[in-house]
Amino acid sequence: MAYQIVVIPGDGIGAEITAAAVKVLQAAARKFGLDLQYTYKDAGGTAYDKYGTPLPEETLQACRAADAVLFGAVGGNKWDQVEPSLRPEQAILGLRRGLGLYANLRPVKIEPALVDYSPLKPELAQGVDLVIVRELVGGIYFGDRCESEQYHGVERAWDLENYSVPEVERIAKLAFATAKLRRGQVTSVDKANVLATSRLWRRTVTAVQAQYPEVELRHLYVDNCAMQLAVRPAQFDVIVTGNLFGDILSDEAAVVGGSIGMLPSASIGEQTSLYEPIHGSAPDIAGQGIANPMGTILSAAMLLRYSLHEAQAADAVEAAVRQTLADGYRTADLWREGCQKVSTDAAAEAVAARV
Repeated sequence: MAYQIVVIPGDGIGAEITAAAVKVLQAAARKFGLDLQYTYKDAGGTAYDKYGTPLPEETLQACRAADAVLFGAVGGNKWDQVEPSLRPEQAILGLRRGLGLYANLRPVKIEPALVDYSPLKPELAQGVDLVIVRELVGGIYFGDRCESEQYHGVERAWDLENYSVPEVERIAKLAFATAKLRRGQVTSVDKANVLATSRLWRRTVTAVQAQYPEVELRHLYVDNCAMQLAVRPAQFDVIVTGNLFGDILSDEAAVVGGSIGMLPSASIGEQTSLYEPIHGSAPDIAGQGIANPMGTILSAAMLLRYSLHEAQAADAVEAAVRQTLADGYRTADLWREGCQKVSTDAAAEAVAARV
């Protein structure tokens, strides 16, 4: 069976890191006899420069027809003055809407070789292995908004936060199903002491938990969760939360691992899902061959696991990344005395050789 994968390099370092991930995917395909076929499409600032839109309809249609999408990164100061609806970041928002990508999964696992890279003390960083399940197509990011209006003689702007029961049920079920495959613990994060949407969120998540009696549920306010991620992150298994809180908490959790370049993500849709590293396009280092491709390579492993259901291949890629790090290979963001500094491409070669 041939798997159709759309690759969207995007902007900045996107072309370099997606090329690295494809190199590792090809190694996994050879080992496990997979037929992976790639189609390359534009999105983000590069698409705006070519077509006048950050998300061409051709790109969206290709993604809808694919088995999975591998995404690099978008954005850069080159497009800072572009009208807001045409900024590169609108490409990823458009893909979320167009593909129905309702959940973002961000695993944060500190490999033994990188424990000393964490800003936390080693005894706090050891054993960190959590997944943040973020609702992706609702909440304040997709609510009604006003950029500017006069109200009682002063200018104001506003954004509307809202959630429906079906939206919360869908994300909660994914979180509980994910926890069943892990350690059986879900932490639901909200601000129910202040926000009406959070009170609906808490009631709904609690009701869904009745369908998963084997999974333990606890609730935390978002400010407490943010503190706990900084002082005792190993306590968490699966965190489920809304769009805004998930955006903030997942970036905080990423720092725990010592380098944002290591972190993958999966945006899950009803049919097609999208996989990307959590970092940005880093235009300041684009073209230098020094970007860390590990987050993108691990995103490709998630693609194998969640979209293609090739668990053995996914395990092999993750094990290869772990071994590459244990053998001392480091890109510039992680290099220290005693390690071997490698380029983006050389890091991918090292992982591919260990698949």
